[in-house]
Amino acid sequence: MGQQVPAVRLRDARLSYGNRTLWADLNLTVAPGEFIAVLGPNGSGKTSLLRMLLGQLAPTAGSIEIDGAPPGLGNPAVGYIPQQKTVESGTPLRGVDLVGLGVDGHRWGFGWRGRKERRRKVSEAIAAVGAEHYAGAPLESMSGGEQQRLRVAQALVGDPRVLLCDEPLLSLDLANQQRVAELIDARRRSHGTAVLFVTHEINPILPLVDRVLYLVDGRFRIGTPDEVMTSQVLSELYRTQVDVLRVRGRLVVVGTGDEGES
Repeated sequence: MGQQVPAVRLRDARLSYGNRTLWADLNLTVAPGEFIAVLGPNGSGKTSLLRMLLGQLAPTAGSIEIDGAPPGLGNPAVGYIPQQKTVESGTPLRGVDLVGLGVDGHRWGFGWRGRKERRRKVSEAIAAVGAEHYAGAPLESMSGGEQQRLRVAQALVGDPRVLLCDEPLLSLDLANQQRVAELIDARRRSHGTAVLFVTHEINPILPLVDRVLYLVDGRFRIGTPDEVMTSQVLSELYRTQVDVLRVRGRLVVVGTGDEGES
């Protein structure tokens, strides 16, 4: 058998805005099914990294590949879960419509066969996240956790090789954070989908994470949580004293200037 194509590969990648370089010489190879947490303070380039993988932003230098090819808009190999958003009152969108947009974004074929296949894909994605009993309701009538489950379904409906998650647990209570995290983890284990998960709070996903990419002011460190989430490593990245405490299986990071836990 030939060598497996990496789900994501960055080679000497650099991202600059004018005279400011967010990060440079970033080399990262993500295997199929690998779960990568992307951490760091605001402005460190976490969301910009996702935008590059989505094909919305080009690297200043170096190269990026998704499933062996350059990133591009509407790439069916990529699924995207955005931050939790408030749905405006009166929005006529149902849950099933939201998930269907994930199919339409990849330009599925038209005609009777296309519509039938579209319905099948949408139904399977909704069932995979356990949202059948409320997917026909308006989005504005749903809780944040219910909406975010459907956003997971929308991201998975195209059967992506790579799942990009931008703070998908933000504004969710602990129970819904766990449900959404478990859905994402179940998907990567069953389908070999690589996950890049941007978050400020690693604890809800700590048991799931294979490696951490930690970005701080142009510096970064890549490794397992045990290798990266230490007082020594974070103190080096932040260039100030940072303490990482382990309390009942949770990480508490003190001294970064960000709030509370990491």
